Amino acid sequence: MPKMKSHRGLAKRVKVTGSGKLKRHHAYTSHRFHGKTKDQRRQLAKAGLVDKSDYKRIKDMLVK
Repeated sequence: MPKMKSHRGLAKRVKVTGSGKLKRHHAYTSHRFHGKTKDQRRQLAKAGLVDKSDYKRIKDMLVK
């Protein structure tokens, strides 16, 4: 049986932290910032973590 391959599109968007959590970027950050508050823009600039409801599904796609 061949090796499992990781989903390359997802691997470029998600990084695994040292403690094993999954770090991701926020959506809605490419344009139209004039409709967002400064608080929203500041929060969107920071990296986020993958939600626990999605964690198992995404972790399985990152098979190494």
